[in-house]
Amino acid sequence: MRAHSVSRCRAGACLLVAAAASACGASTPTDRVRVSGQIEATEVHVAALVGGRLLELRPDEGDRVAAGELVARLDATDTELALARARAERDQADAQLRLLRAGTRIEDIRQADAQLATAQSDARAADAEVVVAEADASRFETLLESKAGTQKQRDDAVARRDVARARARSGEDRVRAARENLARLRAGARPEEIDAARARVAAADAQVATLHKAITDAVVTTPVAGTVTERLVDVGELVQPRAPILIVTNLDQVWANVYVDEPTVPRLKIGQQATLFTDAGGPGILGVISYVSQSAEFTPRNVQTAEDRSKLVYRVKVTAANKDGVLKAGMPVEAEIPIAP
Repeated sequence: MRAHSVSRCRAGACLLVAAAASACGASTPTDRVRVSGQIEATEVHVAALVGGRLLELRPDEGDRVAAGELVARLDATDTELALARARAERDQADAQLRLLRAGTRIEDIRQADAQLATAQSDARAADAEVVVAEADASRFETLLESKAGTQKQRDDAVARRDVARARARSGEDRVRAARENLARLRAGARPEEIDAARARVAAADAQVATLHKAITDAVVTTPVAGTVTERLVDVGELVQPRAPILIVTNLDQVWANVYVDEPTVPRLKIGQQATLFTDAGGPGILGVISYVSQSAEFTPRNVQTAEDRSKLVYRVKVTAANKDGVLKAGMPVEAEIPIAP
C-alpha cells in the first residue's frame, strides 16, 4: 500500500517537472511587447496677469471647467479709480487739442486789430511831435547863433526833440509788436503745437487702455477645458501678478511614457495601436503611438526591474482618449504594443 502511494507521488512529481519544463521551454510572444510606464496629462497653471485680493474662486478641486469659463475674480477698486482719473486727463488733453485746431476766436483777432490801430495812431502822434520838436530845436539853434535866444531855450528845445524821438521809436516798437501779435492770432496754432497736443491725447488713451486691461485681467478665465486638480490659493488672499491660482488638467486626452528596448524600436511606427492596462485589470484602453524618442536613454529606476534598469531604451509616447476618466496623472500602467515580425 505504501509502495503504491510512493509510486503515485513519484509519478505526480514527474508530471510537475514536465509541466515546469514545458513552461520554461515556451517562448514569449514575438508579435508584441509589454512595457511599463506612467500616465501623464497636460496641466495648465491658471493665473491672473494682475495682482490683488482674491474676491471669488468658483471651482472646487475635481470640478470640470470649460475653456473660457470664469474661475476667479480679483479686487480692482484702486484700478477703477485710477481709470476714472485717467479718463478725465484724457478729456482735458482732447479739449486742448480741439482748442488748438479751432484757431483764434474772432473776438481776439478784432481786439488785436484794434490794438494795432491804437499803436499806429500813437506812433503817428509821436512822429508829429518829433517834427515839431526838431523844428523848435532848429529855430532856437538859429536864435542862439544870432544872439537872439538863450542857451537854456536852445537846450530845452533839444531835450524835447530827443524825448519826442524816443517816443516815436517806442511807438514804432508797439506797432511792430501789435502787428506781429495780430499775424500770430490769424495764423493760429503752429503744427508742432498741434502735434504735441495730439501726442498728449495718445498718451492719455494708452493710459486708459492699460488701466481698462488691468480691470479686465482681474477677471480670470481658464484658457483650456479640463478638471481642476488643485486650488493654490483661497478667497481673501493677496495674489501676486502672474502667480498661479489653480491647476486645470486635461484628463480627456492623456499619454503614457513607456520605455522600449533598442532592438524593438525599429519595428514600431507612429500611429500604430497600443493598449494600456492599469493595475485594476480589465480589457485595457486603446491608444496609439504618437512619439518615439530620437535618442537612447537609460530606463528610469521607477519603471523596470533592477536588471532592466541598466538597459539602453527609447522613450515611446502612447496617447489615449480618456473620456471616462479611468486614467489619472501619475498612475502606473503597462502598454502592450504589437510589433511587426
